[in-house]
Amino acid sequence: MSLFIFYYNTIPLLSLLPLISIKNYTLSIKIYCTITALLRIFAYLKSNIHQKNNKKQMKKRFSFLSLLLVTAIAFANPIDFDKAFKESAKIEKQIKKTSFPKQTYNITDFGAKPDNETEPCHEAINQAILKCSLAGGGTVVVPQGTFYTGPITLKSNVNFHLQEGAILKFLTNQSLYFPGVITRWEGLDCYNARPLIYAYGETNIAITGKGTIDGQGSNETWWPMCGAPRYGWKEGMVAQRNGGRERLLMYGETSTPIYKRVMTPEDGLRPQLINLYSCNTVLIEDVTLLNSPFWVIHPLFCESLTVRGVYVYNRGPNGDGCDPESCKNVLIENCTFDTGDDCIAIKSGRNQDGRKWGIPSENIIVRGCYMKKGHGGVVIGSEISGGYRNLYVENCKMDSPDLDRVIRIKTSTCRGGLIENVFVRNVTVGQCREAVLRINLQYENRENCNRGFTPTVRNVHLKNVTCEKSKLGVLIIGLDDDDHVYNISVEDSHFNNVAKDGNDIKGAKDVTFKNLYINGKLVK
Repeated sequence: MSLFIFYYNTIPLLSLLPLISIKNYTLSIKIYCTITALLRIFAYLKSNIHQKNNKKQMKKRFSFLSLLLVTAIAFANPIDFDKAFKESAKIEKQIKKTSFPKQTYNITDFGAKPDNETEPCHEAINQAILKCSLAGGGTVVVPQGTFYTGPITLKSNVNFHLQEGAILKFLTNQSLYFPGVITRWEGLDCYNARPLIYAYGETNIAITGKGTIDGQGSNETWWPMCGAPRYGWKEGMVAQRNGGRERLLMYGETSTPIYKRVMTPEDGLRPQLINLYSCNTVLIEDVTLLNSPFWVIHPLFCESLTVRGVYVYNRGPNGDGCDPESCKNVLIENCTFDTGDDCIAIKSGRNQDGRKWGIPSENIIVRGCYMKKGHGGVVIGSEISGGYRNLYVENCKMDSPDLDRVIRIKTSTCRGGLIENVFVRNVTVGQCREAVLRINLQYENRENCNRGFTPTVRNVHLKNVTCEKSKLGVLIIGLDDDDHVYNISVEDSHFNNVAKDGNDIKGAKDVTFKNLYINGKLVK
């Protein structure tokens, strides 16, 4: 009778096993012990059933044990990377592609003249873009030559195309970029200096071609405004450290209305090279982007974004390469990043501003990229209060003693939010300075903010990652408990010449390794 009750309750549950995917390898030994213990309990209860003669009670016990058994088996299921990346293929199909009429508009026909720094041509460029858009769309062409310019505004259905040999050099006079526009600066809503190339609420836009866009950031122009002497700052110069950044942070913490957050040139908050705000169906392809004052590519509240074949060189402060913020359905492929900060940093707003909107970044694919230099190769955070889900990284190469981490997740109790579902495979690293994988829930612990917003990081999985030199393999800095970082795995990977000969994991659980070799030794 007991066996009948056991199978009667278990078989329907077993039929559901193909639908369960918990994605955790490393519980296998624990699962084996759990199943063994459950079967022993079952045998004990079976042997005593006739003595107790309480069939109802025994049926309940067997039902409960059956459920525990099936759940335990389900947790033993391995992470299926092929299945995960099939999901990324579905996401890629959802990314809308740009399309433009054949009509072209050459900026020289609107008065733009090359090699004339005293007469910047942004008015001619913006006139060409506006006329193109109003006529139904097409391509605005920047021909071969060097053109000096101020801020450029993109419009719907316009492909802004730089021919090979075309160079746009943005002037560094701050007055050209004010009054400000609505944007975000380090994850905080505000009106700040107009980004060098800007769009707001536009659809079907592109920046393409083999030409070069040079923000002309240097230790003589934009970069000293960060306030660091090594970037040219000297006492008495305008800088964010003189109160502008702190004022904006205060605006965020006190929920000051955005219309009151009007920043000025004296605040020293440098503009982005490219900032696309609330745009849909965007392509940035083949261009070379140099010397941004601040972040290089900053899509904000965008959907269906493709960044392909772009070369980014920006060794300045806060020189992030590509920072999608609260964006959905993004493909970044075949790009090269040589940056003074993170190569790719995914964001969703800082603290209260991120939580207020509650718009996560999601569904981002990174593949075939080369990260030469930066604080992190592919990064989530730290302005990530809106959360993040579904990152797919594959077939990338990273190699530099100046590259600190390969995969980096940074957040804090100022931020809160849920970060989940990160899949990384087939990444080759020559060397990095610190760790292959770093998860840090105590980022910038000295930040003055409203705390108590506990972040969670879960379901982070790496496979077939090789690194020839680093300080550590995996570095996890969790909170005081281990409940907020979990289900982390590394498999089929080799980390060589690891200075500390292992990993450093605190404040995390269900961190598992399968066929991970550090300095030639299998990590158990």
